[in-house]
Amino acid sequence: MIRALHRPVLIIGFVITVALFAVALLSLVWTPLPPAKMNIVHKLNAPLEFGLLGTDQFGRDVASMLMVGAWNSLSTSLLAVALGACVGTAIGVIVAMRRGWLEVFVMRGCDIIFAVPPILSAMMLGAFIGSGRFTAIVAIGTFMVPVFARLTLGAALQIWTRDYVAAAVGMGRSKSRITLVHILPNISNQIIVQVTVQLGLAILTEAGLSFLGLGMPPPNPTWGRMLADAQTYLGQAPWLALMPGLAIAFAVLGLNMLGDGLRDLLDPRNDG
Repeated sequence: MIRALHRPVLIIGFVITVALFAVALLSLVWTPLPPAKMNIVHKLNAPLEFGLLGTDQFGRDVASMLMVGAWNSLSTSLLAVALGACVGTAIGVIVAMRRGWLEVFVMRGCDIIFAVPPILSAMMLGAFIGSGRFTAIVAIGTFMVPVFARLTLGAALQIWTRDYVAAAVGMGRSKSRITLVHILPNISNQIIVQVTVQLGLAILTEAGLSFLGLGMPPPNPTWGRMLADAQTYLGQAPWLALMPGLAIAFAVLGLNMLGDGLRDLLDPRNDG
């Protein structure tokens, strides 16, 4: 705890991330106005002219839409990263146990997935099952799988060379038991850090998918769709693009800073 207080990057990232989650959770029980309520009389009102952050082309409250958009973007990204982390980590530790042809096969599979960006994956999935939240989760989560698989494999292989693991093997412990008792606990810090970093990337990717119309369908507000809708009104109402753009930027910045801070804090080679 004392070490964390001496790391401003970690503290700033933590504060931004907590604020993001707080706003997202608050939107489940309260928003200044119903985010889908249209009021044409007050359309394109500037910030503070009507509502804290103004209104859009349909008279909807921008602040309320941002709050609900935070939950939609964050929940979609969390589910996608959880999918990628669970599947990728399982693949990584299994490959570390087996090695051989399985390692070669999995690594080539990771290369193939890396070659197909999540936006293109979402477009292909959308052609078969339609666009929507499920499509975004699967597309982003699939792209996250090789990230966690490679990270887990590399970290697990290092632990398998340790003396205490060799001693466990000599005692006749099964590889599965060694993985659960020795491997996973010793690589959990790296996985946690990677989850934080990938969550920021997932939010950015989800915004891109929503911008292209491949995310959650209307009338559910998302930051990406708010940016897409604001294109037509950049000259007349620039705040419509500025607000969701800043929200995405601060969310990604906070999560990246939190990830960097956690990496430094949890690195056993760093005693500062």
